Amino acid sequence: MKRRELMVGALGTGLLASCSGERAATPTTQTEFKPLVWKMVTTWPPNFPALGTGANTLAALITNLSGGRLTVKVYGAGELVPAFEVFDAVSSGTAQMGHGSAYYWKGKVPEAQYFSSVPFGLTAQEMSGWLYFGGGMELWREVYAPFGLIPFDAGNTTVQSAGWFNREINSVDDLKGLKMRIPGLGGEVLRRLGVTVQNIPGGELFQALDQGTIDATEWVGPYNDLAFGLHKAAKYCYYPGWHEPGTVLECMVNRDAYETLPSDLQAIVEAACRVTSQNMVAEFTARNGRAIQTLAQEHGVTIRPLPDDVLSEIRAVADDVARELASENDAAAAIYDSFSRYAEQTGHWTRMAEAAYLAARDGKPLV
Repeated sequence: MKRRELMVGALGTGLLASCSGERAATPTTQTEFKPLVWKMVTTWPPNFPALGTGANTLAALITNLSGGRLTVKVYGAGELVPAFEVFDAVSSGTAQMGHGSAYYWKGKVPEAQYFSSVPFGLTAQEMSGWLYFGGGMELWREVYAPFGLIPFDAGNTTVQSAGWFNREINSVDDLKGLKMRIPGLGGEVLRRLGVTVQNIPGGELFQALDQGTIDATEWVGPYNDLAFGLHKAAKYCYYPGWHEPGTVLECMVNRDAYETLPSDLQAIVEAACRVTSQNMVAEFTARNGRAIQTLAQEHGVTIRPLPDDVLSEIRAVADDVARELASENDAAAAIYDSFSRYAEQTGHWTRMAEAAYLAARDGKPLV
């Protein structure tokens, strides 16, 4: 009885300490592990809403869940390395972790784009299903292995906007000659339709659009676009985000650094990535609705759907681009095959469940 009382008392003390923000006594086995400090470099401006703060959330989760045994310090784009050098920095060990999206590395690993977003591809929910239950994660880790990296799913933007334009888009001809910032496979699609495609870090977008260096840009969606003030540099905002229907944000970890961790810290890193991904989906879902109302009602932004014939022509080119990438190497072919089979399989249920329900809820056909 006394032993039981002591155990209950100890448990209660630990819970009280947790609730009050105080850390309970560290087990002896953990005190033998020398605390580590890791660097996380990102492609996002420091503390940028949802994206940059998502990286901050991930770092805080790892630090807190590990009881300080593994502390992660975040460096936004340009603070330690430029935005588009994150992949190399983590691969070389300059930093132990990186946060970004896989399509930024298409020059080094073209097939990595499948793990970011595919035009007219999978939504956030469907991407999560493919990665964790459709074989996607295993393929992703095979692709990154030669670079000494382990990728994790650590965020998703959900369906994005089609972008901001300084002219109306009424036909595909209106796209020709545009200078537009759009990365990944979506950028290749528009390039084939006559757009001059550029890839510019997020922190430079407003200036480029405002000064006429580019005529149009996509970024993420209403919440992030409002934060950048893109409505002050372009009049027209178009939807839907055909190019990025469920963009995965990644946390890449240096393999050598990861393998030095004890198994419980490895599990903490992986769990923290999954929590961060789920949290980001919830945040974008909650904040995009408010932001689009602010843009329309307070700033007078013209918000329009892309014409059906424009989307139809874009779709035809997009299918070719995704299929042609699969022909570049065996890894790309395997990923495309897995992605396509999963998309066909899950698509039936998505239409029966999500699409049909939304049509019934709104009392009108989907547009």
